[in-house]
Amino acid sequence: MKILIYSTKDFEREYLIVANENLHVVNFSRELLSESTANRAIGYDVISVFAGDDASAPIIKKLNHAGIRGIAIRGVGYDNVDIVKAKELGIRVANVPEYSPYAVAEHAAGMILALNRKLILADQQVHKHNYKIDNLIGFDLNRKKVGIIGTGRIGSVMAKILYGFGCWVLAYDIKPDKYIEDHYGVFYTNLQTVCNESDIITIHTPLNEQTRYMVNKELIDKMKPGVILINTSRGAVVKTEDIVDALKTGRIAGLGMDVYEKENRIFFFDRSANPPQDEMLKELMSLPNVLITPHQAFATKDAIINIATTTFYNINCWAENKNSENELPLAETRLVKTIMRKNHSQFSY
Repeated sequence: MKILIYSTKDFEREYLIVANENLHVVNFSRELLSESTANRAIGYDVISVFAGDDASAPIIKKLNHAGIRGIAIRGVGYDNVDIVKAKELGIRVANVPEYSPYAVAEHAAGMILALNRKLILADQQVHKHNYKIDNLIGFDLNRKKVGIIGTGRIGSVMAKILYGFGCWVLAYDIKPDKYIEDHYGVFYTNLQTVCNESDIITIHTPLNEQTRYMVNKELIDKMKPGVILINTSRGAVVKTEDIVDALKTGRIAGLGMDVYEKENRIFFFDRSANPPQDEMLKELMSLPNVLITPHQAFATKDAIINIATTTFYNINCWAENKNSENELPLAETRLVKTIMRKNHSQFSY
């Protein structure tokens, strides 16, 4: 088969080459999939996409005309791919449902520690030979209440990490995980209680119709004053302008964000010579209580190997005219949308 891999990053290329095992003709493109680049897929059988690629319905139609029969997503999330349109046109779509939930959960835990113990500020001060600690006081995580929004693969690992710190873990999810409830003392409750009582809140939900801007002014106003908020899921799960306001008033004492709702064409690129003219991002970067990482939470060698291996496993299944268990069937997609509307809630990630 001929494969075109959009949005190829330097860090993943060698892993993808190894995972291919010389079975397919593979070409790599640094360009994002978009309206203007969809025609580059002409002559290929399958494309592979990443988080920043646009595989919306109009582009899916272009891919269909180009002869594409499969879309291999190099990640868990598929909010950027119109699954319904793809299936309607007979294009298979598969993702990597589990590459390393530990990578993302551990990154979120690191952000909590960095913000609480002011590690970035401490490092900056020490490099200037300022060894005072008056403004570096944090708090014990032990016996603090931490809220987890979404206890799927990543959220459940986060619960185990927090249990190790001795935290009281509150959780909100439409599908409670009985195992972490029984073994790690997780207490499931409603979203308002999670916000009212948690000293720290960490978000682990996908982006969909119901979670877009889920964390907005209305929900922030329910949060405990001085809360630390961590988002390693998707940028548009939070309404950034409302977060900025809450950071300025102190309602949110600290923000750790590995994702940003307008990160496309910013994150994963070196923009040092041409800084993005994004006023909201500039404002976030100017705030001392904000820690930003460039969508790197997933980026461990273990995770990248798993992503590459599973991506080519899916492609190999299609080459042999087999179904991959990682395919996103139309029936499942419709069921998910039905459940979302029924519950007016969000799904595990």
